[in-house]
Amino acid sequence: MNRFILVVLDSFGIGCMDDVAEERKQDIGANTCLHILEKLNLYLPNLEKLGLMNALGAETSIMHKNPLAVYGKSKLLHYGADTFMGHQEIMGTRPQKPLFMPFSFYAEVCKKALETAGYKVKLIGENAQYLIVNDIVIVADNIESDYGQIYNITGVLDEVAFNNVIKIGHIIRKNVKVSRVIALGGEKITLNDLLNAVELHKGKYIGVNCGRSGVYNHGYQVIHMGYGVNAEGQIPTILGRNSIPVSLFGKVADIVANPCGKSVSCVDTAEVLQMVLDELDVLTNGFIAVNVQETDLAGHAQDTPKYGEKLSCADSYLGKIIGKIDGNDILLVMADHGNDPTAGSSHHTREYVPLLFYGKKLNEASSIGVRQTMSDVGATAADYFKVSGIESGKSFLPLIQRQA
Repeated sequence: MNRFILVVLDSFGIGCMDDVAEERKQDIGANTCLHILEKLNLYLPNLEKLGLMNALGAETSIMHKNPLAVYGKSKLLHYGADTFMGHQEIMGTRPQKPLFMPFSFYAEVCKKALETAGYKVKLIGENAQYLIVNDIVIVADNIESDYGQIYNITGVLDEVAFNNVIKIGHIIRKNVKVSRVIALGGEKITLNDLLNAVELHKGKYIGVNCGRSGVYNHGYQVIHMGYGVNAEGQIPTILGRNSIPVSLFGKVADIVANPCGKSVSCVDTAEVLQMVLDELDVLTNGFIAVNVQETDLAGHAQDTPKYGEKLSCADSYLGKIIGKIDGNDILLVMADHGNDPTAGSSHHTREYVPLLFYGKKLNEASSIGVRQTMSDVGATAADYFKVSGIESGKSFLPLIQRQA
């Protein structure tokens, strides 16, 4: 077997980074992992075996360090704490620092660019502005994440093909420098449904509350466009060019380019991890990555019991995945940021992430220390498969793999 299996427990950070006092004061004291474990008195045997408490640098009354674990932790190089940019970083991207601006800052520029491309555009509002394109698409702030870092292009898909929403998204992406532009849409909604769900936040951020609008309910489609993201330098694209199979499951399938491989969207924790198990039964060589999204959703809901329930489910499946690891296989379990449900906010938290390894040919009782960027994961996967072209990162494969 020659498989690199990556499991991302979305938002399962292990303590706020040292730079939060300067970069994100609201995250001081955040520790998603420790606070959930302590509040619920939660026992996760497989994550304990993988060295979760070693990476955390702490123990609880029932969760302990494993002296044989292979582990480390990583900083976030991307600015803030973002699932999309976190996964681009993990796949080998060198993140660029975006601007944080309300969409109103770019509204006139985007209106002109769209009109030049032949669209009919209405500019709505004065201090807080958004655009209506061809009476079927709204371009505005994303009001469901950190303000000023994401713009949404929301389409009425009964009246416009999603590919045309994406085309509008690409025009916006070329004219703005925020972290992300999201093209999305749903069926069985109208422009009035979107307009009735427009909300103003903090006096300058205005956008569609997607949950209220009904956009998620029927025929929902989405694509994310990151700032400074070069898919050609990411591990799925590189492996595809080298005819090495790539399988992406869960949210990672929605947000990471995979031009030659398999990408399957899924939210349910048990369902998406069963996909990994099924893939391990048929794939003897290749790269498998999965995102466990429901942990992050529980963090956004500030629902600690639900977060613990999803962690327990994931831990159970990790035991089954470990049972299928053989030969030269490497399993890496990590996170992409934090989302501490006890922190008093529904937003992500800027935290270190654990790096937990399992494989039959790994050095037991070894630590790779603190990595400066999650791009090291992509670089390590490239080293593992002996391919080149990764944009960023430094391989830690020699630190974890037993020499023949």
